[in-house]
Amino acid sequence: MNEQGFDSFALSAPVRQALADVGYESPTAVQLATFAPIAEGRDVIVQSRTGSGKTAAFALPVIDRVLKPGKGVQAMVLCPTRELALQVAGEFERLGRHADVGVAPIYGGAGMQGQIAALQGGAKVVVGTPGRVLDHLRRGTLDVSGLRVIVLDEGDEMLSMGFAEELNAILERLPRGRQALIFSATMPDSMARMAARHQREPLTIALSTDTVAPSGIAHHAYFSASGGSVPDLLRVLEIEKPTAALVFCNTKAETESVTRGLQAAGLRAEYLNGDLAQGDRERVLGLLRDEKVDFLVATDVAARGIDVPHLSHVIHCGFPESPEAYVHRSGRTGRAGRTGTAISLIGPHDIGNLYLLRLTYGIRPIERTLPSAAENRSRIEAARVESLVTAAAGAVSEDAVALARRLLTHDDHERAVAWLVDRFVLGERDQAEAPARPATVAPPSNGASSTPAAPSSEDRSRRERPARRPREEPPRRVEVKHGDHGVRDETPGEEVGMTGVELAVGKRDGVRAGEVARLLRDVAGLDRVDVGRIHVRDGLTLASVRSEKVDTVLSALDGVHYNEKPVAARRSPGDEPEAAPAPAAD
Repeated sequence: MNEQGFDSFALSAPVRQALADVGYESPTAVQLATFAPIAEGRDVIVQSRTGSGKTAAFALPVIDRVLKPGKGVQAMVLCPTRELALQVAGEFERLGRHADVGVAPIYGGAGMQGQIAALQGGAKVVVGTPGRVLDHLRRGTLDVSGLRVIVLDEGDEMLSMGFAEELNAILERLPRGRQALIFSATMPDSMARMAARHQREPLTIALSTDTVAPSGIAHHAYFSASGGSVPDLLRVLEIEKPTAALVFCNTKAETESVTRGLQAAGLRAEYLNGDLAQGDRERVLGLLRDEKVDFLVATDVAARGIDVPHLSHVIHCGFPESPEAYVHRSGRTGRAGRTGTAISLIGPHDIGNLYLLRLTYGIRPIERTLPSAAENRSRIEAARVESLVTAAAGAVSEDAVALARRLLTHDDHERAVAWLVDRFVLGERDQAEAPARPATVAPPSNGASSTPAAPSSEDRSRRERPARRPREEPPRRVEVKHGDHGVRDETPGEEVGMTGVELAVGKRDGVRAGEVARLLRDVAGLDRVDVGRIHVRDGLTLASVRSEKVDTVLSALDGVHYNEKPVAARRSPGDEPEAAPAPAAD
C-alpha cells in the first residue's frame, strides 16, 4: 500500500467526502502517477495492468479538475463492453455523488429513448460503447460541442474487438481542443498508431511494460494429449477445487458443449457467448453475481468487462492464440489486490502459444501433468481413508472395538472389511465418487450464542444429532444413481405421489444417500414410506418426497447444515406433485 494518501491531491471537499463514503483510504500506483498530468490538462497514454485501479485514476481528476460549472456533456468514456460501461458509470456516480455530476451510460441492447432522456437531463459524463455512442452522434442526440475530455478505457480491447473504425469516426467528430486519455493493459502497434493520430504530445506512463498481469495471480498449466476436453477439465476441477471460476473457450460451440458437460457432472454452470440475447446475458450475469452459478463458460468477447469479486479461478479450457488475450482473460481474477489462480489446459497444438506468452510478458505458468486414472484412484482412496479415520475419532463402544479386533484376526478379514466399505462408504460402488466425509447436521444459524445451556436428554434437538435407528430395524435400501444424468426414468419425483426436492450439497460435500435418508427421517420427521429415490450428484442431491410432505421438509431443513454447508432445500425447479422434472443443472 502506498504511504502517500489522497491528501496530496488537494481534492475538493465533495470528492474527499465521496472517497470516505466508498472507503478508499490511499491511492494506487496508477492513481498517484496519473492524477497531476490529467489535472493539468495533458494528453496521456497509461499502460497499467488489469485490476490496478484505472477507473478511479481518470475519474478522480476528471470530476475534481476537468469538469466545470454549466450544462452539457463535458467528458466521454468509451469502453469495449456494456458491462464495463456500467461499471465505469457506477464509479463516476459514486465518486461524484456530492458534486454536480450527472452520468449517462450509453450502450447497445437498451432503449434509445431512455438514453436520450438521460442526455437531455443534464448529464456531464457519458460512458458508453463505441457503436451506440456513434449512433447517437449520427442521430444528433448527443451534443459534444462542449466536450473537454475523451477517455479510451481498455483501448487495446476495443481495437482487438474490431472497433477501430468506430473509434476513429467518434474521435473525428470531437472538438479539436479536447483532452485525450488512453488507458490500456497492453500497447499493441495499432494502439500506438491511434494515439499518434488523435493525441497531442501525449505523456506515456508505463507501469506494466514487463508485468501486465496482476501480481496476485498464480499461473498453472496442465498438459494432456486432448487439451481442453471436458473430462480433463473435470479432473482439473477435482484437483484445484475452485470456489467459482470463469472458464474460457475459443468458440461459441465450445462454450455450450463444455457447459453441458459441467452440468451433467452436477455442477452449477452457465455459458455466455455472442448468440445470447441481452436479457439472457443479464440473467446469467445476475446468477453469477448472486453466487448461484459456480462456473461461467464464456468466449473472450462475451466475458469482456466482467468484474465479479468472488471469482477464485480463471480457466483457459481453450488456450488463447495471443498473449494479450491471456492477460485480459486472467485479469478477471486477482483484481484490486485480491489473489487468484489462472489455469491453462495445454494440448500439443498450444505449445507455441504458451512459449509466445513467456517471451512476450515473462509469464511462466507452473507446468503440471494430469494424474493418470490409477493416480487419481489412489488419491481418492487416500482421501476416503483419511475421512474415515477422522470420522472414527469419536467415541465408539467397547463392543464395536472387540468385534473389530475379532474381525481382523479372521482369515477372510479383508473381504469382510471391503463389504462394509462397499455397503456403507461407497454406496453403489461408484469408484469416481468424491471422498466421503463424516456427515454432521448443525442447527440453523440464528445469531444466538454458540454455547447454550445444556439441554436435558428429552429436550435435545434432533437437528443437533440425528437419532440412531433401533438396532433391530432392518436398514432401508436407498436407491442411488450416480453419473447417468440423462436418464429420465431414474430421476426423483417420477414416483406416483412424489415430488422432487433439491439439496445444495452433493458428493463433493461428502454426501451419501443413507445420510440423506436419515436426515429426512430424523430432522424432517418423515417415515420410510415418505422417502423415495435419492440421486446424489457432485454438487447437489435430488430426493423424492411424498408430495404432501414437501412443505414440511422445506420448513424443517431451513437453516440446517450438512458438513458445515447449508442444505438450502428447495422444490426441484419445474417440479409439481406427480410430475417428472427435467434433470436439474444446479
